[in-house]
Amino acid sequence: MGTSGLMKRLGRLLTEDPEVLDEDRIERECRTEGAQRAKDCRRGDEAVMVGELRAVQTCARSAKTGVVAEFFDGSDTVLLKWLGRSRIPGIEPGRKITVRGRVATADGMKVVYNPYYELHSDQE
Repeated sequence: MGTSGLMKRLGRLLTEDPEVLDEDRIERECRTEGAQRAKDCRRGDEAVMVGELRAVQTCARSAKTGVVAEFFDGSDTVLLKWLGRSRIPGIEPGRKITVRGRVATADGMKVVYNPYYELHSDQE
């Protein structure tokens, strides 16, 4: 990278909204995996997506409502819902994962119920 390219990148890092930079980073990483982008997935599609968990909500065993995670791949947010689970080891905010499942919609949001998932190691 030449001096001009370095200066442009440095300028962007200093002036760009940190959330936009984070979205760009996540989308770049997920694109290299060859996965589908969440924004391109439609209701009824069988999808494979790579992204990060932004938030995870667990419930008490007695409530039996399941674990709900906000998945983001840099292009869109998808809710992941594991029904009947009170906790899933490794499903935590900031974790990079690959998810597979059929896309549904609920309350205007994309949702994947009981998705198959693979946790990525922290080094990836």
